[in-house]
Amino acid sequence: MGKLYLMTTIVDRKIVKKYLELYKENGQNVMFFTLGVGTATNEMLDYFGLDVNEKALALSVLEENTWMDIKKQLQKKLQIDAPGGGIAFIVPLSSVGGKKPLQFLIGSNDYQKEEESVLKNTNNELIVVIAEQGYTDLIMSAAREAGAYGGTVIHAKGTGMEFAEKFMGVSLAAEKEIVLIVAKTAQKNDIMKAVIEKAGLESKAKSIVFSLPVTDTAGLRLLED
Repeated sequence: MGKLYLMTTIVDRKIVKKYLELYKENGQNVMFFTLGVGTATNEMLDYFGLDVNEKALALSVLEENTWMDIKKQLQKKLQIDAPGGGIAFIVPLSSVGGKKPLQFLIGSNDYQKEEESVLKNTNNELIVVIAEQGYTDLIMSAAREAGAYGGTVIHAKGTGMEFAEKFMGVSLAAEKEIVLIVAKTAQKNDIMKAVIEKAGLESKAKSIVFSLPVTDTAGLRLLED
């Protein structure tokens, strides 16, 4: 049993399929993809022989030992460290809202939930809500009633949604909305609970909720005061 992390991968859209195939080979079936644009200058693109700066961003939850295996393969098989190869990094999870969503995210019935993240002294948390499209208002209404001030929405597409029936007893659509909410650590549990109760798996939103530790912030001063 290893610690849980959110793995974020940012690569050129043209080669993201290779990364997806590698992750699936390592049991990472449930992932969430969105698109982005890099900020490299034309001079940098020319220097490294790159064409365009369109990126794909992939998110998935995994155990520490799985990450170590994937990291080695990213370096050896896909040469991620070479110019234009992309980047993958992990952030420790603080908590996951429920045993079934946790099993779904990591694709295993055997994982035993550990205590919350070792980063105990953080004052804020990033709450991540992954839901069906069209239910942002419901999610944010529940979050605000529990003390949240606002959130940011990202449109994404999920893979491995067919496993939702096995692990959670519900069916999920591929099209997703990811809502990011920064909140005080003391309010995190109340916000997550409120979202789960009003926009969780039993609702049309079918939200999955987890949180990540935030070590520092800027821009929340007035709210803290």
